[in-house]
Amino acid sequence: MEQGDLTIDHYIRSTWLTIQKMYNEQASKFDSTMVLGFALLSLDPKQGTPSTSLGPRMGMEPTSLSRTLKKLEERGMIVRENHPEDKRSVLIYLTDEGLKMRDVSKKVVLTFYEAIEERIPQQELDIFFDVLYKINEIAVDKEIYKEKEYKS
Repeated sequence: MEQGDLTIDHYIRSTWLTIQKMYNEQASKFDSTMVLGFALLSLDPKQGTPSTSLGPRMGMEPTSLSRTLKKLEERGMIVRENHPEDKRSVLIYLTDEGLKMRDVSKKVVLTFYEAIEERIPQQELDIFFDVLYKINEIAVDKEIYKEKEYKS
């Protein structure tokens, strides 16, 4: 495909893969991964986070989330405790080690965001976020495929 032939999803996917690679390179310096860092950033550092709200917040499937939480627990970065008011629910808390790694993850993300803000004017970022929001709405809209016929 030539550049003019590439679709919007190609640009979104290739950009995300580049960002993911960049984050993983930084995370590897701490024997970690982007996913583990993202999980740490998704946990409330003071109140703990219900495990049921973590999957939707991170956009992860339950099996992937379970593996991620298991890795964090094995590394001593989180602990799971029964919810004091709802014994069926589990709260996830960051340990001291988890808080340290969360701070590292936060600094890595903020450094990238600061580099973006330095190089891209706010007006362009506003348009970018608006366009991404609209693309997301279109992707969620199942009606776009209603009554379309596709032949193989």
